[in-house]
Amino acid sequence: MPGLDVSLASDFPIFRDIAEEDLRTILNAARTRRIERKAAVFEQGQTATEFFVLLNGHLKIAQTTPDGRQIIVRIVEPGELYGVAVALGRPDYPATAIAMEESLTLFWPSSAWAGLVERAPQLAVNALHTIGQRVQEAHTHIREISTEEVERRVAHLLLRIVKVSRRQPGEVADVAFPITRQDVAEMTGTTLYTVSRVLSAWEKQGLVGGGRERITVKDPARLKEIAEPAPSK
Repeated sequence: MPGLDVSLASDFPIFRDIAEEDLRTILNAARTRRIERKAAVFEQGQTATEFFVLLNGHLKIAQTTPDGRQIIVRIVEPGELYGVAVALGRPDYPATAIAMEESLTLFWPSSAWAGLVERAPQLAVNALHTIGQRVQEAHTHIREISTEEVERRVAHLLLRIVKVSRRQPGEVADVAFPITRQDVAEMTGTTLYTVSRVLSAWEKQGLVGGGRERITVKDPARLKEIAEPAPSK
């Protein structure tokens, strides 16, 4: 893809430790696509004809259960590989990718994967590492939903998506993309009613702020106490 700075792309996890010449070849094989907010990049069960790396914006990866419920599995951030069913040997996408805001993505035909990996074997290593991380995240998510109270689940989620660890103590932290209470419910395995009750209570206590499709963490320290309560003596 002419125009994308190779030195910038080399910082993407999927492209780390790939030689500049090989990375240039990979990027030259890519195309770009702009995704309107709320539009699907691909849908669950659709034949996996492409794979992607997000350049700008945020996507939610959602799965629909047999009983018709939607569960948000994770959020895709800029620089992340996604939709790489070809690396898993899958013929279809296991979930749906939806833009949470206007986004820009790189994409390649799935048929190009084998040739790119042959040219740069590190690409496969990086993809395997990425997939392994997501399996670990999925296990954590399942454990939280199975064993934790709703308040802890919501606190864990908000702390993750605002990246509080990068903030100074006491600094207010905004979610960097539009997010609804329904999104929070689908990411924490609960109902809209329950999430609304929890967030409304936290707003009254000054822990979070809200607005239309917006959440602000005002008291990260208190949320951490809720997410990881001290063990009882």
